[in-house]
Amino acid sequence: MVDPSETPFALLGGEPAVRRLVERFYDLMARDEPALARLHLCDESGQVSRESRDRFALFLIGWLGGPQDYIAAHGHPRLRMRHMRVPVDVAMRDAWLRCMRAAMTELGVPEPLYGFLDQRFGEVADFMRNRPG
Repeated sequence: MVDPSETPFALLGGEPAVRRLVERFYDLMARDEPALARLHLCDESGQVSRESRDRFALFLIGWLGGPQDYIAAHGHPRLRMRHMRVPVDVAMRDAWLRCMRAAMTELGVPEPLYGFLDQRFGEVADFMRNRPG
């Protein structure tokens, strides 16, 4: 059994910290990776919608070892199935990772947690690829 105080969720600072990470991630995406942002539901100003941000935050909280509210509300994440409509190639994978790395850096996620999360995000992002190239 994993000590709850040792989960990435707890080490990041719990729900408030995860939500800050998600907000910064999507803000950076809208600013730096507009093609990636447009794959999401966006508001009239080009920002990724509140609904998308909240849903990803809920997922990420559970994925990092926090409360499993995403699964209670939406069922199993089935990431590949839910993203099949979105063309994820190497360029989109790398754009996603650039945004997440920048968000983690700006929010001061410390090592070794940064390295651990970067590796895990990279594995999941690569798994999500559904297009060549």
